Amino acid sequence: MQFICYSRCTTCQKARKWLEEKGLSFEVRDIKGENPTFEELQKWYELSGLPLKRFFNTSGQQYKSLNLKDKLPMMTEEEQLKLLATDGMLVKRPLLLGQDFVLTGFKESEWEERLNKE
Repeated sequence: MQFICYSRCTTCQKARKWLEEKGLSFEVRDIKGENPTFEELQKWYELSGLPLKRFFNTSGQQYKSLNLKDKLPMMTEEEQLKLLATDGMLVKRPLLLGQDFVLTGFKESEWEERLNKE
C-alpha cells in the first residue's frame, strides 16, 4: 500500500500511527514534496468510485483562497483533476492506495472496514 500524506498534518500523523499499530506495511509519500500527477489522480479517482470533490482538501487555505467552493461546480472533471495536480496541498489527505482501492481522508471506521477485506 502507498500512504500519501503531509508530515505536518495531525490527521495524517494519526492515520500513520493507526496503520503502524495494525502492523500493516506501507510506503510513505509526502504530498508536498511529490505532488500527484494528473494521470495518478485520474486513476485514483476512477478506482475510488468517490465523487471528485472528495479529493479536494476543502478545509485548506489554498481551497479557500482560490474560492473553489464556488468554482468547482462550473469546472469539468478534467479541469478539476488538472487543478489538483498543480498543488498537493489542494488534495485531501491522507490517501491510502491499495491494489484495488483508494481511501481519502482518515475515517478510522472506513479504513478498518476496507482493510479487513484484504
